[in-house]
Amino acid sequence: MENNHSKTPIRVLHLITGLNTGGAEMALYRLLGAMNRQEFQSSVVSLIKPGPVGDLITEMGIPVQSLEMPPGRASMRGFYHLIRILKDFKPDILQTWMYHADFLGLMAGKLAGVPAIAWNIRGSEMNFMNSQGLSRIITKTCALVSGWPQAVLVNSRAGIIAHEKLNYRPRRWQFIPNGIDTEKFLPDFASGQKIRTMWNIPIDCDLIGMVARLDPQKGHTFFLQAAAFVLKEKPDTHFICIGGGPENFSGELKKQAEALGLGTSIHWIGNQTEMPSVYNALNIYISPSAYGEGFPNVIAEAMACGIPCVATKTGDAPDLLASTGLIVPPQNSQALAEAILKILNTPPDIRALIGASARERIITNFSMDKMAGAYSDIYGQILGSKTSRKSK
Repeated sequence: MENNHSKTPIRVLHLITGLNTGGAEMALYRLLGAMNRQEFQSSVVSLIKPGPVGDLITEMGIPVQSLEMPPGRASMRGFYHLIRILKDFKPDILQTWMYHADFLGLMAGKLAGVPAIAWNIRGSEMNFMNSQGLSRIITKTCALVSGWPQAVLVNSRAGIIAHEKLNYRPRRWQFIPNGIDTEKFLPDFASGQKIRTMWNIPIDCDLIGMVARLDPQKGHTFFLQAAAFVLKEKPDTHFICIGGGPENFSGELKKQAEALGLGTSIHWIGNQTEMPSVYNALNIYISPSAYGEGFPNVIAEAMACGIPCVATKTGDAPDLLASTGLIVPPQNSQALAEAILKILNTPPDIRALIGASARERIITNFSMDKMAGAYSDIYGQILGSKTSRKSK
């Protein structure tokens, strides 16, 4: 199929599992905002009821539809609805995001006669012990049909390695790291102080924080254990967990924090919308993930705000941080605490230089223009023609 891009935009339908706040969902939102709309006409379909990211996409003027599938379960009604949407929109490319959408999109796309299909994988190693049964089945089934799409896009090199171990054998891997809006995520001391006041956290204390949904994958348990170690040496330090999750797991974590004696030094803040202010409220950002990260957006966003970071060696976090932060083994609270203390014991002017170098790394290597240009290129190649690298 040939497209005259100067006259007819490439039609891309993005199919994603859901549109609640998360790394993949925000990556899609930012990509849509960066793609040149004269070259690409985009539409979005969510398997389940759209969440807040769906509202953000709609506000951009990009249509969002939902198949209204029950969370964690597929339905034939939703599947046939997707086929109808594909036949009506007639996309040149069906871009799917995450395993459930990858599999259902592939099947529906083939039946609807979509010319080209690309998968998007956002994580790395899987822990099937913490996965639902359907997720395990879908992931393994995707491996069996991974040669059917024209390309499989990944946001981390670790994702390629992990999925090859799961017997993914695509026609083509395409590595495209996430892009960060460095005009939005930037150092802003005043906004950080303002949000600390709103949270009733002392202005002059060292505040160590993490942003993640409440899930065993994200390593909150190790964060809390590390906090207890740090407080023995730095009793005035405060810690904050930002993000929501199931009440039962939230309750378990709060009981753990109480048992560790964290008291009023630990703060639990739900999902936040003003994320640049959140990062700017911190002195150190922590990513204690136990497994499964691909390209951790939250680390890159904190770096763009000039915040020194500590991360576990999962996914592409070591490549992302490079020499601008500290990497520790996953599931090792002692090592996490030692890294935190190392930064806390660093003079403030050196901390500032670390943060500045982290921001410069994001500006140089992980811009939105680079991400949008890479998607533009791969779409053109998939369709057998070239597209401009210019973004909006």
